Amino acid sequence: MTPQSDEDEVWRQIVASFNETAEDASAEQPWPDRENVTEEPDAGEDDGATGDAAPGDGIRDDDGTGDGTGEMRASAPADDHYIPPAPPPLPHGDTLSRLSWLALFGGPAYLLLAALLQWPMDGWIVFAAVAAFIAGFVILVVRMGDGPPADSGWDDGAVV
Repeated sequence: MTPQSDEDEVWRQIVASFNETAEDASAEQPWPDRENVTEEPDAGEDDGATGDAAPGDGIRDDDGTGDGTGEMRASAPADDHYIPPAPPPLPHGDTLSRLSWLALFGGPAYLLLAALLQWPMDGWIVFAAVAAFIAGFVILVVRMGDGPPADSGWDDGAVV
């Protein structure tokens, strides 16, 4: 037999036994029997449970004691959720950065507003608006500072 035919035979066996149940399930399970989940009682039966789990209510911990001292816990109360700290304030930026942002958005905004309101636009006004946009963009890109910090030394290895 060739290796391909062996592989085909193994696949045929897997497909043929797909819906079969194991005769001795406990011999094949890779976990201890104490970790098996028991089925829940029917909704019509009253088992006296209140829905809230407390230490010692039969919920097993990782250490198997059920006393609530292990790592695995029941669901936490609804009011016990993470509240992130307030974010730091945004930087104010220097005057050049503010003017660059104003030029970047102000030039196209003026051209759009002038076109919508049908203001007369001389050639020098259009040139000034386009130049302001380009200058603002260039200044912001140059000042991005995506190089290594000044105190990083001669080695430009991994930057985190």
